[in-house]
Amino acid sequence: MTPSTTGADEVLVGFTRAVRSAGVPVTADRTRAYLSAVATVGLDDRAATYTAGRATLCGCPEDLERYDRVFREWFAVEAPPATRPVPPRPATYVDLTDEGDEGEGSGDAEAARAAASADEVLRHRDVAALSTAERQRLAALFATLQVRPPLRRAARRVPARRGDIDPSRTLRASLRQLGEPAEIRLRRRGRRPRRVVLLLDVSGSMSGYADPLLRLAHRVVQGGGGRAEVFTVGTRLTHITRALRTRDPDAALVAAGAVVPDWSGGTRLGETMRAFLARRRDLARGAVVVIASDGWERGDPALLAEQVARLHRIAHRVVWVNPHGGKAGYQPVQRGVAAVLPHVDSFLAGHSLATYAELMEVVARA
Repeated sequence: MTPSTTGADEVLVGFTRAVRSAGVPVTADRTRAYLSAVATVGLDDRAATYTAGRATLCGCPEDLERYDRVFREWFAVEAPPATRPVPPRPATYVDLTDEGDEGEGSGDAEAARAAASADEVLRHRDVAALSTAERQRLAALFATLQVRPPLRRAARRVPARRGDIDPSRTLRASLRQLGEPAEIRLRRRGRRPRRVVLLLDVSGSMSGYADPLLRLAHRVVQGGGGRAEVFTVGTRLTHITRALRTRDPDAALVAAGAVVPDWSGGTRLGETMRAFLARRRDLARGAVVVIASDGWERGDPALLAEQVARLHRIAHRVVWVNPHGGKAGYQPVQRGVAAVLPHVDSFLAGHSLATYAELMEVVARA
């Protein structure tokens, strides 16, 4: 269909939703940027409208093909060549008689908006494909992750506005009034943080995601209320919680790297899971267990499935995080993933900061 002047914003917003449905991470900020860009270049110029969308809605090369497909289907036209130049914007003139403070403030606001937009794009990028500078910026963004430990009901009861009658407190309140009737006191079972256990695959196939996953684990340890435990799995099982208790994330990652002997090695998840259940089974009981791995198992997949099934029987929830799960066209055909899928409660992507934020929300609600 061809958009008309009337209801143009509705047509363009609908187009951005279609692009998001196709797998492009279109946020509200990107949508506003797109509407602003189209208003600047003019909706009548189809080539400029197309190029404005590529510039504002797409964050990586993989998004461009999906964007082109949706553009053709939505507007029922062929997408213009991507190399076609965008018509120049009208020149902007600055009144030099204005106060200098206002100009500086406007420039600072524009810079802040540009930085926020760049950070939002970076949140959705595949962490394994980032440059060194982008990885450094992403490391700073990990501080924005909201970590809330999951809660469980405790045996001890606490005062509450709703719940069962608390006879002892009610009686004491009555005695303080010399036996006169007092307000009835109530109580309910309190809540305590539930343990979170992270098992991080550090084999060769996961090398591009090892650093971000360790930064995620550091955030969980720092915000887990002392109830988080972290292990690396590859060819052997290594407990790294003590190293990640260091407050500085860079120092914590250096300390963790010093105690892990099997970086970028092979993958024997079945054997390491069996070792975990043999030695640290108590940590998994009633816990939320997060396994971060791509599932490229060199050992026996049946052994891995058996051990994850055992883990599922004693844990509160088992969450499997696969960095390839959020990529277009991914199918869980790896032997390890296919073997464990019947025994996990949630199967999530784990390739970007946005997916890590989603994981933290799943864990908090467990």
